Amino acid sequence: MENLTSATVAYFEILLPLALILLGTKLFSLIGKKLGLPQVVGMLIAGLLLGLIKLIPGQTVFTQQTLEGLSFLAKIGVIFIMFSAGLETDLKQFKKCGLPSVVITLGGVIVPLALGFLVAAAFNGGFKGMTSHMAIVNLFYGTILAATSVSVTVATLKELGRLNTKVGTSIIEAAILDDIIGVVLLSLFVSLSGGTGAKEVGIVIGKMVAFFAAAGVFGIALHFLFNLIEKKHPHTRRLPILGFATCFFLAYAAEKWFGVADITGAYVAGIILSTVREHEYIDRKVEVSGYMVFVPVFFANLGITADFSGITARMAGFGLALVAVGLLGKVIGCSVTSLCCRYSVKDSLRVGVGMMVRAEVVLVCTQKGIDSGLVDPAIMPFVLILIIVSALLAPLILKLSYRNEPPEAQPALAEGMVPVSLKVAQNIEKREQRIKDLMNTPYVPGESSSAENEGAYDNAGADAQVGVGEVPEGGMGADNHDGGDGGSEA
Repeated sequence: MENLTSATVAYFEILLPLALILLGTKLFSLIGKKLGLPQVVGMLIAGLLLGLIKLIPGQTVFTQQTLEGLSFLAKIGVIFIMFSAGLETDLKQFKKCGLPSVVITLGGVIVPLALGFLVAAAFNGGFKGMTSHMAIVNLFYGTILAATSVSVTVATLKELGRLNTKVGTSIIEAAILDDIIGVVLLSLFVSLSGGTGAKEVGIVIGKMVAFFAAAGVFGIALHFLFNLIEKKHPHTRRLPILGFATCFFLAYAAEKWFGVADITGAYVAGIILSTVREHEYIDRKVEVSGYMVFVPVFFANLGITADFSGITARMAGFGLALVAVGLLGKVIGCSVTSLCCRYSVKDSLRVGVGMMVRAEVVLVCTQKGIDSGLVDPAIMPFVLILIIVSALLAPLILKLSYRNEPPEAQPALAEGMVPVSLKVAQNIEKREQRIKDLMNTPYVPGESSSAENEGAYDNAGADAQVGVGEVPEGGMGADNHDGGDGGSEA
């Protein structure tokens, strides 16, 4: 009976921190949005401010029990983030990526990774006598810098009317490839953290190949299954429910059976389901479910658990150097490779600056490194600095580079075709307008939603893919009654 009472108290006590986190993250994410910053920055700042409660003597809000509970919810939030990222990966566009996009991506991955490795090595004992484990640690710091997030860049180019240009298209295509390469590298180095001998490396690579092969076969079967269900029961809740099940199963299988990071399994699950007809509907439900609780808890928990006691003079120097090479690495890597692909000097610089922005993926990578013992937790505040600085600098530099420059001629397209960059912008505009219309529609008590409105609620979210790390404002509000799911299905 005593153990039961203790468990009940632990469960009850987590409700107050949850309430504070949800209110705080929402408030500061809106403030961040007003300031032109990624909303994840606002969530992190909310977590940092809430973390000050721990300094109050005798406080009972963030106890060891509640922090453990929040940590568990935060880990589920990471799974949601990577699953949504996979769902938003356009494999059709991936197949269309030309040689310039591939070259730009490789430059944007290799250069930051190499610079991050060099800086980490310089501050972690140098190259003389570097062990294989320390080499993996240093490489992981470089992997963190290889991540990118172009949501801020896309918004800026759209505002300038430059999204449907060679620069805009190259950035979007390179970002797709960047995400895939980054997830593979993260999984590889996390798996190698347990051993770096020739035998261990062979086993790790073999397990990764086996996982991707098994996931491919599993994905083909799922593709036909989901399309069959969608044909017989279109737009029903069973589709996102099966999607969640697929995500959690592959995340578990990746970590448990193949020794691959669970977030890789979630990302692969998203890529698999991105090929089904109802993938946008599934993605909307994932975003709504994730951003209601789990994702805000993840970002806030990073701030709440941030430990500044480990920031020594050496760590401060290391962190600031990492921020510097993180910014320069993307610009140099992507700009030089763009020049090699015969882009003009100005366009090359624009591509490099556009790829410089970081957001949620770099936080996920950093936290995974901390959980794996590869990354010092004291580096997290500097990762936040990297996100803020890159989000502020990129739009400013892009706007200055286009100042007093006439709009470019749009590329000729076959009749009926729409460039992917323009399609993204159009879908976002349609989604926002539909959400506004729906929110302005009065609700009459006692009347069930019409089929037309129900379809509109779900299509408003399905018509556009919201960038990961951006809270689907209208999506949450529009989900008050689950339109389009069918009243007969729970």
